[in-house]
Amino acid sequence: MNNSNQFEDRYMAVDYGKRRVGIALSDPLKTFAYPYLTLKNDNKLLENIINIIKEKSVSTLILGFPNDSKFNNSSIINDIIKFKEKLLKFVNLSIQFYDESYSSKIAQKKVIESVTKRKKRRDKSILDMHSAAVILFEYLNQYNNKSE
Repeated sequence: MNNSNQFEDRYMAVDYGKRRVGIALSDPLKTFAYPYLTLKNDNKLLENIINIIKEKSVSTLILGFPNDSKFNNSSIINDIIKFKEKLLKFVNLSIQFYDESYSSKIAQKKVIESVTKRKKRRDKSILDMHSAAVILFEYLNQYNNKSE
């Protein structure tokens, strides 16, 4: 995964859920975050994510991690940690946890603003990929502000 040109690779955010996993990507300059797709959390998840990493030249993966106290000792935290460990067996890239607190609420507002059809807004897969985009957007803002 080590690309010679840092402007050809991109970052990917993952909003991991028990049923669905939202995916967002950055542009190659790592300035923008956009919702990419939502995957089913099934036995093909790892393979699908590895394919996206390869196809999109992902150098860093940002994994949403709930820092909210209501998730302490939650099985979702254990699932996210196990997912990271599995992924690291197959890819050589940086995987960083990033606080996903409030990402779903922010994403829900963005979906309401941008998706005009009410029926389509109820599609939870749209919310999942937008949540991943919120996580990535916040990460990029923090990352880009540090490098100035």
